[in-house]
Amino acid sequence: MPPDATTDLPRTDAGAPDLWPAPTPTAPVRSRVRLPGSKSLTNRALVLAALSDGPSTVAGALRSRDSLLMAAALTALGSAVDTEGPDWRVTPGPLRGPAHVDCGLAGTVMRFVPPVAALADGAVTFDGDPHARTRPMGQVLHGLRGLGVEVEDEDRGTLPLTVRGHGSVRGGQVVIDASASSQFVSALLLAGAAYDEGVDVLHDGKPVPSLPHIDMTVQALREHGVDVDDSEPNRWRVSPGPVRAVDVAVEPDLSNAAPFLAAAVVTGGEVTVVGWPRRTTQAGDRLREILALMGAEVELTDDGLTVRGTGVVRGVDLDLHDEGELAPAVAALCALADGPSVLRGIGHIRGHETDRLAALATELTARGCTVRERPDGLEITPGPLRGGAFATYADHRMAHAAVILGLGVPGVEVVDVATTAKTFTDFPGAWTALVGG
Repeated sequence: MPPDATTDLPRTDAGAPDLWPAPTPTAPVRSRVRLPGSKSLTNRALVLAALSDGPSTVAGALRSRDSLLMAAALTALGSAVDTEGPDWRVTPGPLRGPAHVDCGLAGTVMRFVPPVAALADGAVTFDGDPHARTRPMGQVLHGLRGLGVEVEDEDRGTLPLTVRGHGSVRGGQVVIDASASSQFVSALLLAGAAYDEGVDVLHDGKPVPSLPHIDMTVQALREHGVDVDDSEPNRWRVSPGPVRAVDVAVEPDLSNAAPFLAAAVVTGGEVTVVGWPRRTTQAGDRLREILALMGAEVELTDDGLTVRGTGVVRGVDLDLHDEGELAPAVAALCALADGPSVLRGIGHIRGHETDRLAALATELTARGCTVRERPDGLEITPGPLRGGAFATYADHRMAHAAVILGLGVPGVEVVDVATTAKTFTDFPGAWTALVGG
C-alpha cells in the first residue's frame, strides 16, 4: 500500500477526513471546455525566460501551485516574475544567493531549478513537502557534479539539498541514467546554454520514459534560439550561447483534458476541448488515440477536439511508457469498461507524486475491481463497483481517477480534492459545472 493511505488523510477542522462527493451525472454530458495552460510548458517557459537576454511574456501561463512555486523560485534567484493577470512578465536578473527554494511537490521545480541555481553566486537550499523527499532526483545531482557543480544532499539523492554556486558552470559531457524520469534530461538541457561549454547529455540505462517531454524541452530551447542537436538516440547536445528573449503562448494542458473527455465517453455525451493544437509535443495528445480505442468517436478540427461517447467503454491493452501521466485517468476508465484491460510500460510512475501503481491498485480494488499490480503496470478486471472514499495521496492525477470513477459510480468521495490545485485552480468548480450533479 502506498504511504499515507489511511493514517495521514487530510482532515477537516472537526477531525473527519476531508471528503468531496464526486458528482454522478444523470444524463449524457454535453459541453465545451476551455482548459488552463499546460504546467509542463509554463514551467519550461518560465525557466528559459529567466535565463534570457531580456524581458519576455509567458501568455496564458497556468496559475497553479506548481507554476507559482516555479515563479517564486526564479524570483528568489534574482529574476522578477510578475504573475498578475493571465500573461506573466519575466525580467531576468543576475542570479544570486543565498536563497531558499520551496519545491512543494513539484517535480519541475525540484529538478529544473538546481541546474539554474548552479549559475548563481552563493548557496541555494531546496526542500519541499514531506513526500517530495522521496521523489528521485539523484541523477540530476550526479549530472551536475559531473559538470563541476558543488551539491550537498547527505548522499540521499533527493531533497533537502544545497547547491553552492560560484557564478558560472563549466559544463561539458555527462552520462546519466534517465530511466526513472525524462525530467532528469530536461533539467540539464534547460540551463545548458548558459554553461561555459554547453552541455552534452548521454543516457545510459533502460529506455527513457515520457520522451515527448524531452521533445517539448528541445522545441522550447530552439524557439529561444538555442542550438540543440538531438540527432543521435539517447544523446542531447546544447551549444553554449545566449537564450533569446521570446514571448511565448502556452497551449492548453492536454493531460488535464483527460477527465473532461472521459465524461463524454462514460455518459454517452459530447465534450469539446476548445483550442486543442493541431501539432504539439504534449503527451496528452495521445488521448485522441486512446479514447478512440476505448469506443469513442474522436474529431479534431480548427475549433478543438470533440469526443462523442456511446456510454460503453471498451477494455484495452495499452503501452503508456511515453504517456505515464495519463495512466490514472485511463485506469479509472478501465474500471468502468466492458472487459479486462492491461496498462503496461509505466513502472516509472511509482516515483511520481506517489507510487501511482500501488495507489491505483489499492483504490480501485477497494471500489470493487480486481487489480493485479505488475512491475511495469496494471491488469484491471471490472467488477460490481461501489462508492466510498477514494484516497488521492496528495496526487492530482489520483483525484482525476476518482472523479472519473464517480461518473459511473454513485457515492465516490474524493479525499483531499484540493490537491488538484497543483495543475488546475478550482478543478472542483469546473468539474461540477461540467457534469452537474
